[in-house]
Formats: sequence, structure tokens, C-alpha cells
Amino acid sequence: MVALSKYATLDECSRSVTASRLGIDNNPPLEVRDNLREICSKVFDPCREFVGGPLAIASGYRCPKLNKAVGGSKTSEHMLGQALDIDCDTFGGKTNAELFYFIKDNLDFNQLIWEFGTDKNPEWVHVSYSRLNNKKKVIKATKVKGKTIYTIFK
Repeated sequence: MVALSKYATLDECSRSVTASRLGIDNNPPLEVRDNLREICSKVFDPCREFVGGPLAIASGYRCPKLNKAVGGSKTSEHMLGQALDIDCDTFGGKTNAELFYFIKDNLDFNQLIWEFGTDKNPEWVHVSYSRLNNKKKVIKATKVKGKTIYTIFK
């Protein structure tokens, strides 16, 4: 097991049911692993300590073929190893909403997305981090007639 940070492993950050099902090699190249180490140490680990227990990485690195297979954005930071979709509702303790606000109010990030769910709690939290030029863009993703719409988070 390859550790990327205090709490995250390479397997957690690159595992994909879709990749396994489709036979896609989702093993990140070395430069992507450096980005994964960065986001895990700067974002995931502080989130894990805030929650005080396990966090699920619903999606981490996605190679371009996997990103296309799951319908990801053509410019997805997941393909660079700079984004994680995190879910703490799975384990209890804190809610995804509490996690979202913790990141928003306490951490450096490039993009933070309240992903679907309800107005009280997202289904999961998307967060991206870059070593350079983090924009701290906060948005909300909703589905309208089957299409994902992004709006500025209020």
C-alpha cells in the first residue's frame, strides 16, 4: 500500500469500480502522484482530522479514458490528480455540509463544489487544489432536466 499522506493511500485515490468493470488502467503517472500527495496533505488530511474519523474518497484520480467513461468534464482536475470527491456521510459523525463549510472557511483550494443532494446537505463534496493560483471558487451543482447546472454558491 502506497501512502500519499498521513491518511490517504494511492489505492483510495485511484480506485474506480467503472475502471475495473471496463478494464481501464487507472494507475496515475508519477507527476500525477505528486499532485495527489499535495491535495491529500493540504486538504484531505485536515478534513479527516476535522471529521475525526474515516472519509470516503468517492472519486480521485481519473485517467482521461476513465474520465470520459464517467462523463467527466473535458478539463476535469481529476485527470491531473488535483481533485477529490469526498463523502463523510457514509461513516457518520459529521455531515457533508459541515465538511463543505470547514473547507470553505479554513482551507486553501482552487474549486469547492456542493455536489447535488439537498439545500441542507450535498451528496458529496468536490474539492480541488493546485500548488499555484488557487482561486477559491465556490459553486453548487444541481440537476435540471437531466443536465448538470453550476451556480455560484450563496
